[in-house]
Amino acid sequence: MAITAAAGAGRYAEVTHEKEELVRKAAAMTGGDVQRGEAAFSRYGCGGCHAVKGVPQASGTVGPPLDGVAVRAIIGGRLENKPANLQRWIVDPQSVSPGTAMPRLGVTPADARDISAFLYTRT
Repeated sequence: MAITAAAGAGRYAEVTHEKEELVRKAAAMTGGDVQRGEAAFSRYGCGGCHAVKGVPQASGTVGPPLDGVAVRAIIGGRLENKPANLQRWIVDPQSVSPGTAMPRLGVTPADARDISAFLYTRT
């Protein structure tokens, strides 16, 4: 029983470390803050159109689900998946793909950095 508990505790520590490392990498890569990004994601109503596991009120089906964004090759159907492009898409999707269903929501560049950091932690 003690061995099982120790193994479980070890795995919990490993998963926690992996999540912390993912947050650090996303913040460094984007210049954003993951926690502020999750709050901004909710504040701008992104979950009305997009689903994200574990995020309350993010069950939309208009846009694609956003879990796994970090491993996608393309953003918005035409941009290479890199932080600057994701932030550009978040701020002004219409400039990237005129007529896209994703509206311009008035997301500031700072909020776009934070939202992109949050999205890059979604697996």
